Amino acid sequence: MSALPIRIAPSILASDFGHLADEVAAVDRAGADWIHVDVMDGHFVPNLTLGPPVIEAVRAATGKPLDVHLMIEAPERSIPDYVRAGADRVGVHVETCPHLHRTLGQIRDLGAKACVVLNPSTPAAAIGPVLAEADQVLLMSVNPGFGGQSFIHAVLDKAREIRRLADDCNPSLELEIDGGISMKTIGPAAAAGVNAFVAGTAIFGEDDYSGIIESLRKAAEAAR
Repeated sequence: MSALPIRIAPSILASDFGHLADEVAAVDRAGADWIHVDVMDGHFVPNLTLGPPVIEAVRAATGKPLDVHLMIEAPERSIPDYVRAGADRVGVHVETCPHLHRTLGQIRDLGAKACVVLNPSTPAAAIGPVLAEADQVLLMSVNPGFGGQSFIHAVLDKAREIRRLADDCNPSLELEIDGGISMKTIGPAAAAGVNAFVAGTAIFGEDDYSGIIESLRKAAEAAR
């Protein structure tokens, strides 16, 4: 089982966009490890969200790594723009990348960490050929496109499988999960081998950001 540090990554999709810089700075001070940024194009997923100018604004508000999740078609066309804007970690969906190995290489060549993302119904086998090339795998535990959805527990079997495979070929792989993470679900996800947790409403829905981030971290650590 991986001994990688627990990472808590607040998702700004759930923040108050009217005070975005203040919200980002607040979760930074509260102990966030990464800042998670969801980018949606209205095609691959039904919603439409942030572009590179907003990434630049987030970058200016924090020194923490920006964990940018591209829920977009043909991501290879836009990856340079997001890295220039300040993305430290770039996630692309296996479902949108017919040349996945090349796209992960593109991200790394630009100086960012390369993350491959799987939808809930996509099997672990889909990324087997590139598992050794990735810095990070992000498992969606909801169907992407909207915040506030319920956690899909069947994804935990996939987490266990990927962690087991990665321990053999890429033990430094960060295994991340996104969707429905809360005090109830973070423990089972950590027990399945996940070490990085995206949390939106679970954090931004609370008044005490520091308290909830600490509680989530402790719950994950206790479950390992």
